[in-house]
Amino acid sequence: MTDATITGAHVAPRGLPRLRLSAAEPWLYLAPALVVVAVWTYVPLLQAFELSFYQWNMLPRSTPRFVGLDNYRNLLSLPDMRQAVVNTVIYTIGLLPLSVGVPLAVALLTGNLGGRLRNLYRALIFVPMIVAPIVAAILWRWLLNEDHGLVNAWLAGLGLGKVGFLSDPDVALWTLVWITGWKLIGFSTLLFAAADSAISPSYVEAARMDGASPWQIVRDIRLPLMSPTILLITMMTILFGAQWSFVYINALTGGGPLRSTTNVYHVMWEYGFKTMAAGWSTAAGMLVFAVFGLIAIGCLALMRRFAVYDE
Repeated sequence: MTDATITGAHVAPRGLPRLRLSAAEPWLYLAPALVVVAVWTYVPLLQAFELSFYQWNMLPRSTPRFVGLDNYRNLLSLPDMRQAVVNTVIYTIGLLPLSVGVPLAVALLTGNLGGRLRNLYRALIFVPMIVAPIVAAILWRWLLNEDHGLVNAWLAGLGLGKVGFLSDPDVALWTLVWITGWKLIGFSTLLFAAADSAISPSYVEAARMDGASPWQIVRDIRLPLMSPTILLITMMTILFGAQWSFVYINALTGGGPLRSTTNVYHVMWEYGFKTMAAGWSTAAGMLVFAVFGLIAIGCLALMRRFAVYDE
């Protein structure tokens, strides 16, 4: 037996445990994060799913009573829940122009401006994003006050009548859509501007040398290469738009007037913390989780299908 054979016979048994450890090493790094996600997300989710089959008023000495699917049946038959679902759809659709259309136009139009002027425009647009939501709600309550608000004073100066922005059932929902979208414009503009600036200038220069017009450059180069960001913000708006409006509903209208501004998230909060119906609240949460989970799967499939990447 040679020295090389003897050396190999000693090395092989020691190499096997090292190989196994290197395969498990990424999971060891991820373990703390996975434990936190499991404890704070999936364990409460499973507990909420179990609670959705019980009737309980959340008092410590009361015992939850098993009611099966009654919570789900009652929720689906409630006019308030149907109104909340319709309003949730309106919130989602109404926010898309403000979170995607306007910011995309601003990012494209300011992309060709000079450095200082471009930064000034984008800073002015981004200011609403850094205002705390409850502060923004109070600010808009003052501005839209029907008797002493500045907006109604301007309308009166133009010879127009007063508008009950927060008290008219036909106007209040769209007022909250505007306030929520106003907060999102700066954030979306920042992401679109970052995506636009990441496009290689050589593509644009080559198109200009070929005689492409500015609109053709936008249509054929900038928009396709910004499509991952466009689809991402569209998906975020669909999944979280109604949830982002909760603060303004709670602070400005409380779901009124005549339930015209409520949505599924505000209904869940009312069931859980105003009427203390934990079973109804968790059942509504499970329905929202299932519906938005399916929508998220569809949105991810659309992103994989239509997003264009610069490879």
